[in-house]
Amino acid sequence: MTMSDMARDRMAHSLKKRTSVSSLSSHDFQRKGPHGRAKDSMSTVSYMDDPSQRDDASHLTVQMENTYQLGPTKRFPVAIVNRILKDVLTTYLQEEQYEAELCRQMTKTVSEVIKAQVKDLMVPRYKLIVVVHIGPRTSQSILIGSRCLWDPKSDTFSSYIFRNSSLFALANVYAVYFE
Repeated sequence: MTMSDMARDRMAHSLKKRTSVSSLSSHDFQRKGPHGRAKDSMSTVSYMDDPSQRDDASHLTVQMENTYQLGPTKRFPVAIVNRILKDVLTTYLQEEQYEAELCRQMTKTVSEVIKAQVKDLMVPRYKLIVVVHIGPRTSQSILIGSRCLWDPKSDTFSSYIFRNSSLFALANVYAVYFE
């Protein structure tokens, strides 16, 4: 590849248009291939998204002003969330038998439903983390642990264990106060 070929390729690469662009000018350039035959050399560059041209409206962030509020005005309702956990797990898993693929999907569904119902309580300034584990009931035991850096005065969690003849489910909701 000659210097003029590399310069044309760089120039075509920098154009970034919506249609394909030839790396050559209006004339065709022929060179010899590996077996001595004439070979047309033409390369194209497809459209690439230029980061400076992105829609800024989709990436706007909301600036919050300081409230100087260091603690929650309303405590997180652990008893109500326990009831939500019990109702959702019982409703979705009461008649289910353990199947790995079904339970993998149910874990996602149940955690989204729990998160939506807890968000409906509209407790201000709490970040929610919902974790659901579903496994088969066999004669084995399981130990599940979690760690988090938090303030015990304002942060809390809620947990519920569901069991039927075929499976068990553990749902945890962590509520971390956002200052």
